[in-house]
Amino acid sequence: MPELPEVETVRRTLKSLVLGRKINSVDINFNNIIEHPTSLEFKEKIKGQIIIDIKRKGKWLMFELDDYYMLSHLRMEGKYFLKSNEPILKHEHIIFNLDDHKTLRYHDTRKFGKIHLIEKDKVYKTKPLNELGLEPWDKNLTSFYLKEKYKNKKLPIKTLLLDQSIITGIGNIYADEILFLSHINPLKKGCNLCDSELNDIIKHTKDILNQAIKMGGTTIRSYESSEGVHGRFQNNLLVHNHEKEKCPSCGEIIVKIKVNGRGTYYCPKCQK
Repeated sequence: MPELPEVETVRRTLKSLVLGRKINSVDINFNNIIEHPTSLEFKEKIKGQIIIDIKRKGKWLMFELDDYYMLSHLRMEGKYFLKSNEPILKHEHIIFNLDDHKTLRYHDTRKFGKIHLIEKDKVYKTKPLNELGLEPWDKNLTSFYLKEKYKNKKLPIKTLLLDQSIITGIGNIYADEILFLSHINPLKKGCNLCDSELNDIIKHTKDILNQAIKMGGTTIRSYESSEGVHGRFQNNLLVHNHEKEKCPSCGEIIVKIKVNGRGTYYCPKCQK
């Protein structure tokens, strides 16, 4: 699943391609991707809107239009491609017909992606954005903030890092890397973390995500950015997907376990 760095890479790529373009019409080939409003209302409301900017909140792309924000979550395998007169492919479910005779196409093999169209003055006051926690670089992301969020949580810290209502944007891959660099066992309960461990989580979250963004994200399985931009950060992963390999710090063998159903990689020596 694309995480914050991958979504940021998509945002930057699309921003260089479609800003200032008017959406003349939309063809919807799979209605379930449009979460709000109805598909018919979506087509009517977005017609004639200009793409002013493309922003991001957590893992959500935010297409700023004249009167609305179009929010897009890529989920497992969502991608955007800008095309001209090529035939519509099987998994290109939403086709935005632009005023330069090109089409912005939402491609999703698994059909898990979701799109919302919300009035600008309501976008941060309603779902899904009002349910999100702090961005990793928010000045309010402090050890005190995390301690308050975690103090009654007996869930593993790996699970809590994936909770988008606390910190938004972290997914399975980067959670493993953050915990490895912080020397924290993924099964340790959130309520048992000390201030220094919380500060390490904050520091390494920022460092890892910044580095991943610079490298275009992580290409694992089917992820790729718009226009086929592949991430290179997978070459820098220290533990994720390195089961039975030696830990880069101590030489211990990296193990894989399940934490609340999520595949989790860690070093049993560095992360006791």
